[in-house]
Amino acid sequence: MERAILHCDLNNFYASVECRDFPHLKGKAVAVCGRQEERHGIVLAKNELAKKYGVSTGEPIFQAKKKCPHLVITPPHYDRYLYFSNLAKEIYLSFTNQIEPFGIDECWLDVTGSQTLFGTPYEIAETIRQQFYSQLGLTVSVGVSFNKIFAKLASDLKKPNATTVITKEDFQETIWKLPVESMLGVGRATLKKLHESGVFTIGELAQSNENYLYAMFGKNGSELWQNANGRNESPVSYVQEQEQPKSIGNSITCPKDLEQEEQAQKVLLYLSEKVAGRMLRHGVVACGIHLMIKDCLFQTRQYQQTIEIPTRQVKDIYAVACRMLKQHYKWKQPIRALGISGFLLVPQAQKEQVSFFTNTEELIKEEKLEEKIANLKDKYGKQIITYGALLSKDFDLYKEDINNQIPYRPFQK
Repeated sequence: MERAILHCDLNNFYASVECRDFPHLKGKAVAVCGRQEERHGIVLAKNELAKKYGVSTGEPIFQAKKKCPHLVITPPHYDRYLYFSNLAKEIYLSFTNQIEPFGIDECWLDVTGSQTLFGTPYEIAETIRQQFYSQLGLTVSVGVSFNKIFAKLASDLKKPNATTVITKEDFQETIWKLPVESMLGVGRATLKKLHESGVFTIGELAQSNENYLYAMFGKNGSELWQNANGRNESPVSYVQEQEQPKSIGNSITCPKDLEQEEQAQKVLLYLSEKVAGRMLRHGVVACGIHLMIKDCLFQTRQYQQTIEIPTRQVKDIYAVACRMLKQHYKWKQPIRALGISGFLLVPQAQKEQVSFFTNTEELIKEEKLEEKIANLKDKYGKQIITYGALLSKDFDLYKEDINNQIPYRPFQK
């Protein structure tokens, strides 16, 4: 039996949840934006009305306001987005247990074995769309195809609230004319090289010499050629294979009590690095950061803050933790122990999306650098490479590290 793969993409997810939760936003152009003082107040998401005015994800608020003076700005509520993402998963589970998330608002479903009970793949897609609207008040675009790559392409072709089918018989006519960057796996660096080689459409990629692509991109070049020709056979993972923690964190009892903020900041940098590394291994990003402070009298204080843009970068985790320390701790007693945890975890989509950030290339470089550092630590030990600020003979955090045995789980009962 031919595989039947769906790709479900919740339309304008963040903005749609805001409009659903706050009825006064109905009929207005809405943008979900970061705070003005954080990352320059950029647009994280927008609804269809804002799109019509040319508002785009990643641009500063002042530019969006120039395009749409009456644009309504609202802050993100990641707890609500995660809540609706989980409700969406419950709907998917009523059709199949092969559900693979692709970020907080996208999923692949393998419904090959579900057709006897629920009808054709197209009928299943239509039922899912109807249930989303009736049960959640949200819309979803669904792509239907025989592999994951083309199902994703199909969901992108018609938005919002549509079902699009790409078959083995018509995929060349349907997608080969599309820009090559429309296909999953073609990021900025790859696109630049393809354009330099005269490849601008998916069809031109498909008709290129596979050996030439391999020479240019290695294994990824062959995969791109296979994908463009409809030969992707990657499976949709099962739900039980994707156990995801609710929070990821680490804590440490310091080798000596901390009496100055500068000392505490060094410990927070150390913990941020450990937490970021664990999030990388789990393939998740955090929408919130939790800080635990235990003083020398064993009094524990806990603070948490949601953040505008989900992250797993050391510098972001560290900045939020330092901000909470400075804002809340009055230094009436020295600090005995500190802990950092990322919560409201969502999957890190394995793609080069349109970034929320204005400096996308710099962000990608930073993420790749952190991945390489984490890999070096895993292979050669935690002290093989570290931040200069953590190098101190009388304050050796690595020597006193108790976290190899005791991960920090602030929300565990």
